[in-house]
Amino acid sequence: MNKRLSGKRALVTGGSRGIGAAIAKRLATEGADVALTYTSAPQKAEETVKALQAVGVKARAIKADSADAAALTAAVEEAAAALGGLDILVNSAGIIAVGPVESFKLADFDRMLAVNVRAAFVASQAAARHMKEGGRIITIGSCNADRMPFPGGAVYAMTKSALVGLVKGMARDLGPRGITVNNIQPGPVNTDGNPDSGEFAELLKKQFVALHRYASADEVAGLVAYVASPEAAYVTGASLTIDGGFNA
Repeated sequence: MNKRLSGKRALVTGGSRGIGAAIAKRLATEGADVALTYTSAPQKAEETVKALQAVGVKARAIKADSADAAALTAAVEEAAAALGGLDILVNSAGIIAVGPVESFKLADFDRMLAVNVRAAFVASQAAARHMKEGGRIITIGSCNADRMPFPGGAVYAMTKSALVGLVKGMARDLGPRGITVNNIQPGPVNTDGNPDSGEFAELLKKQFVALHRYASADEVAGLVAYVASPEAAYVTGASLTIDGGFNA
């Protein structure tokens, strides 16, 4: 593996499992020291840290609920102190709740806004204070920002659409400092929380995904690694879709 991120320091929110863990591992494989946040399941977080350390980089797990702005800001500061600075932030923490508009709980609405949108701003604001020219801020959005083809996903789609505007605005603010800000929009990804088997998954694969399969978390991580790399220095304010043709 090309060590194109050697010497870089990265923080991945929600990096203990699923897409976040795959991203953390890919950044480490390419040479970056990596801190990650987790909300629960400390054993999963430590397993991921050990996997990162096994490739010879510094790694640290930090417990922080992304819905808690103070805790998330403190986690960014801890990561920067532990790694000696920050060059890359990946806002990977995210949650989903679905249900009809008529009965959708306001508490679920508020928490999704807090984790999926506010946390991305809070972490980016804190991390940008540590970044120098060449810094990278990357959010993990969703192809549902552009297309929500089934009922029940209105609020989730709204939160992911909000990231598109946030990234465009932050790209303008941070561009003069040589910091890029981008948004990765996956389609269906095979994770523990969203397995590629079962009745719903089969419906998605056959009727919505052009490639008739889910992505692996590693495929998403590969696109994140590119955006974090020197090769992507002229990519900013972009929403890059990796959805197997879901939105085609």
